[in-house]
Amino acid sequence: MRIRPAAPGNLPALQDIERAAGAPFRDVGMAEIADDEPPSLGMLERYRRAGRCWVAADGTGRPAGYLLAEPVDGALHVEQVSVHPRAARRGVGRALLEHAAGRAREEGLTALTLTTFAEVPWNAPYYARLGFRVLPPDGLPDGLRRIVTEEAEHGLARWPRVCMRREVPPAGC
Repeated sequence: MRIRPAAPGNLPALQDIERAAGAPFRDVGMAEIADDEPPSLGMLERYRRAGRCWVAADGTGRPAGYLLAEPVDGALHVEQVSVHPRAARRGVGRALLEHAAGRAREEGLTALTLTTFAEVPWNAPYYARLGFRVLPPDGLPDGLRRIVTEEAEHGLARWPRVCMRREVPPAGC
């Protein structure tokens, strides 16, 4: 897989990836998540134009996964990372996160952060294996607290969620 910035023509494929990646949530009793609409083309384009939408492309150049991120509280916040099930368990998500960590380092940001479902095996437990740690809910910085509030308003708080952080060492360390 090659990680690269998303091209404008990739955006509909990213929506397809999101729909496919959401389907397994149905198997863990989270049909509402499986049925949730993917990010709009307009939202994906905003991330792409800002240079914050990367795809993992297969040998044919077709996206197999993608990551959206934005700076929040001095860290690069992973807004979304999704991998098509046909590419699952091949290190695609890990490669996208490593790319994001490299970008964070280049920008002088200190960490990667994300919010995720605490009890879904391919969410918080997966990120913990990649070096993320759960942040205490009462000590969240303002930006993450705002994101958690917005997610709750969208109905995501129906299932246990956590904020996680992974430090990004400065270049040369």
